[in-house]
Amino acid sequence: MERLKFDPRPDWQARADSLGFTWHHVSGEQYWDETAAYAFSMQQIEEDLETPTEVLHAMCLDLVDEVVKSERLMADLDIPEAMRDYVADSWKRQEPSLYGRFDFFYDGKGPAKLYEYNADTPTSIYETAVFQWLWLEDQIASGVLPAETDQFNSLHEKLVARFRTIFPDGGFMHFSSEPDFVEDRQTVLFLEDLAKQAGLEPQFVALGDIGLNADGRFVDHENWLIGALFKLYPWEQMLRDDYARPLPTAEVTVLEPAWKSLISNKGILPLLWERHPGHPNLLEAYFESDPAHERLGNSYVRKPLFSREGANVELVERGVADPVLDGGYGDGIHIRQALRPPARFDDNHVIIGSWVVGDEAAGIGLREDDTRVTRNTSRFLPHYIRA
Repeated sequence: MERLKFDPRPDWQARADSLGFTWHHVSGEQYWDETAAYAFSMQQIEEDLETPTEVLHAMCLDLVDEVVKSERLMADLDIPEAMRDYVADSWKRQEPSLYGRFDFFYDGKGPAKLYEYNADTPTSIYETAVFQWLWLEDQIASGVLPAETDQFNSLHEKLVARFRTIFPDGGFMHFSSEPDFVEDRQTVLFLEDLAKQAGLEPQFVALGDIGLNADGRFVDHENWLIGALFKLYPWEQMLRDDYARPLPTAEVTVLEPAWKSLISNKGILPLLWERHPGHPNLLEAYFESDPAHERLGNSYVRKPLFSREGANVELVERGVADPVLDGGYGDGIHIRQALRPPARFDDNHVIIGSWVVGDEAAGIGLREDDTRVTRNTSRFLPHYIRA
């Protein structure tokens, strides 16, 4: 694994804009960055990233099967009591999952280590599936990279195939997000296009425009029934909303399904460690309420069960804490995880996002930052597999 410098394509920003990838800068800071790229060997991809992704995903599914049978574990994961049966029933009905993304420590020299599983509302899907692939094609076409150079990236085709598997007869499907948040809306628009390629008829409805009719069914802004819904809205909030109560009888298939709330939760990290102590792809972790957390000493990462983009994640090294980005997630249950700062390449801290579609590994995307916590402004860089 190496970080290698590249000359940016002179027209990359115009091409991004023309394709709808308009969040290539975030708050004035560059998000898409092709001044460098990461090179991997095929062995690193297959053995160190692809295989652990599928192994960890299977371990998470085994954990779900255990948690849905336990009120104590549901409480440990802070699932609202009134919605626990609904979450458990979504698993017992085998409601299908579309995708998820593991975030890994990886430096090319040892096993990938799980930071967390973004199993519910992962973003960076367009830049992973499309824009970094276009970068690779252009580098090959210009002769910068050999023609046989590859990329670990089957995300686009596997998502289309997964939509077909979940909805073999096609039909009408709603997609929802906050319409004024550009990245979310464009991400959902991309998924709408993939669903259309799979034979579905997508219809967007803003989150705030979803209503409830007299029969307790969800409806869109035109009063059409919502029978299948992809929502870019996290379950930890959705389960606590006023509209949570009708979900068990609303006759709606939701992507991601409610059981994903159990593994998009950082509480899985101590639960996985408890069940698989010493696993090469796990970091030691404990609930903060568990006295065993003292085994980590005075160097650890303190995480709330629910947080986004590195908010309220506290890195403590030898008793000294880094500054914390307060995103309003500081209350509630916390876990402690062994401190393993992201790998450093040219003074950049990098993490690897490894995608799962259905139960299969589907590609990676890399994020860099000047700090040790990945934030929404952290840069996205392309990668390739050496020929």
